[in-house]
Amino acid sequence: MPKPPQKSSSTARVGRTVPHVMPVVAMALVVVLLGAFLWLLQRNERDEEALALIKDALWVEQNLHFQLASDEDKLERLAETLGRTEGDLRQFVAMARLVVNTNPAIERVLWLDAQGRTLLAEPPLPGTGGPEGAGHRADDSQSGGPDRNDAVRIARSSGLRAYGAPYRIDATDRGFDAAFPLFRDGVFAGTLVGVFSFEAMLTHHVPWWFAQRYQLEVIDATGTVLGAKSRMSVPGSMAGPAPDPARSHVIPFDPPGHGLALVATAYPSDSNVTRTVLVAAIFALTGSALWSLWSLRRHIAGRLRAEEALREEHAFRKAMEDSLTVGMRARDLEGRITYVNPAFCRMVGLEPEDLIGRGPPAPYWLPEEIDRAEAAFQDVLAGRAPESGLEMRFQRANGERFDALIYEAPLIDANGRQTGWMGSVLDITERKRAEELAHQQQERLQQTSRLITMGEMASTLAHELNQPLSAIASYCTGCLNRLRSDHCDTQEVAAALEKLAAQAKRAGLVVRRIHDFVRKRNPKVAPCSLAGVLEDCVGLAGSDAARLGVRVELDAPPDLPPVTGDRILLQQVVLNLMRNGIEAMARTPRPDRRLIVTVRQTGTDGDRVLLTEIRDHGCGISPEVADRLFSPFFTTKREGMGMGLNICRSIVEHHRGRLWFETVAEGEVPEAAGARFLFTLPVQAQTPDRPPNQMPDHTAEAAE
Repeated sequence: MPKPPQKSSSTARVGRTVPHVMPVVAMALVVVLLGAFLWLLQRNERDEEALALIKDALWVEQNLHFQLASDEDKLERLAETLGRTEGDLRQFVAMARLVVNTNPAIERVLWLDAQGRTLLAEPPLPGTGGPEGAGHRADDSQSGGPDRNDAVRIARSSGLRAYGAPYRIDATDRGFDAAFPLFRDGVFAGTLVGVFSFEAMLTHHVPWWFAQRYQLEVIDATGTVLGAKSRMSVPGSMAGPAPDPARSHVIPFDPPGHGLALVATAYPSDSNVTRTVLVAAIFALTGSALWSLWSLRRHIAGRLRAEEALREEHAFRKAMEDSLTVGMRARDLEGRITYVNPAFCRMVGLEPEDLIGRGPPAPYWLPEEIDRAEAAFQDVLAGRAPESGLEMRFQRANGERFDALIYEAPLIDANGRQTGWMGSVLDITERKRAEELAHQQQERLQQTSRLITMGEMASTLAHELNQPLSAIASYCTGCLNRLRSDHCDTQEVAAALEKLAAQAKRAGLVVRRIHDFVRKRNPKVAPCSLAGVLEDCVGLAGSDAARLGVRVELDAPPDLPPVTGDRILLQQVVLNLMRNGIEAMARTPRPDRRLIVTVRQTGTDGDRVLLTEIRDHGCGISPEVADRLFSPFFTTKREGMGMGLNICRSIVEHHRGRLWFETVAEGEVPEAAGARFLFTLPVQAQTPDRPPNQMPDHTAEAAE
């Protein structure tokens, strides 16, 4: 094949380079746009802060003018009062004191005569002694100097209020005078002077929020600060950074005039640090993104190779999974199906798209077993799936039902984290049918073994007798086959006969046990452990309980005192009650099939008894059956004789105890309704009314 032209190779390289360069260019453009945006944002914030400064400064200037006008109106009314009548000094003192006390900005009120002498001052001037100092002409330090005289002359000549130049009131405060002329019958009679303090005016008439944002100063024409209010003057405020001189606004303070001005200077805002941190974070993020793009470009080739290998591995595993006959089903941590293999789809008769993403209830669950399936589903999600597998019944899309054995295992990803659960589903319908057939055959064998015996205890012992008899028959058949053959090994026959004798001995012990149990005999009264009797009965009833899926729970403390009685008769009582409870739970859901056997010591020291309780979670006892439950020949079983409970009560009463039953109502216990049988046995051996080696006639006859 001819080689492609060089131009085509260059074009291909450019085509491969462009996708890698574009993200870098885009990132650079993002940085430029973010920088421009931040600059515009900062500029807008500066403009807004400047506008807010002007508005707040104008507002506080208007507020100060309003307060100053209010104070001047009060002084003017006081001056009018003095001009209308000959003023009484004491009355003037009271009126002046009221004006000073109710207007914080007014430091002092002075009453001057036509010659400018001080008639009265409130509060009194230093060294004058109050009202008695009237007529004393104050010196310049007391009267305000020539500036006050200028204000008095202007007020006298104009007939209007006049303001004096600012001066020092005391060592720490500065102020100004407001002079109001007094005329009586058109003749100048004096002047009323109000001394205003800059510090008091700013302290009381500038709100705290303004001082938190700005520093407010009163300056004269030379720039000297006459009064100020800032964060430091607000109680409870923190001393922050100094105000920014570049962000200030000056407003003339007229009146009182004389070159006075208000200067509002803003404090630096905290947004500058935040903006700096934001800009630094943006550039750091940009650098990190560029480095990430470079690293990503470096690893693209490796990832492509890994993806190719992964596709090959996936194809290989997919071929393996498609060839399986075991159903595979994966679920996430919330229980939704994420994967099914073809074997599982064939098993339930549904397509993958009908199952993927489905949560509970699953379409293959049985409608009547939704609760059980939901409970098993929750156990799996909680990590309590049994290691031996879980048996469930499912249904196919066509309605056909089948038995399934499910094994659940955690689904772990490449990072070691659990992402769900993987289940292996086996169709065990045929195996269950074989087990059910074997179970039915076993039940028929057990039914034929119960035709003659009186109770469930004798049935179990007779079932044990089948094993040695079967072994004897097998050994006997083997020996006959060896003897009839041409080549007979005497040692082998002898060994088989020894085993046959051992099985015969075992069968004899079983027969003797049955005979001792059912024949009319004298009870063997002796101290025995009731806990041991219960343990033996639990072991004897274990096969029937396992067959019906019943969990037997025994709660018998080992330190219980012994009781006096016949161990075999007590075993008959307990075993009969346990078998009744097991059979009563045939229709109870399997998770609730529990038979609870407990024994406790009750009573006083002089009359202690052991209380045994056998409780099931079955169908319970109806009121119609309860009255006849202990009657002879009354039974609710298809093949029962109706003597079991009657004989049990006779045995318990023979041992000086009492047997009764109680119905467990729905809601009384958290599991389910059912019944419980209780009987008591005395701890101490008591002297019976009848001889201890004699049992009731009807009990012995029934056992016989």
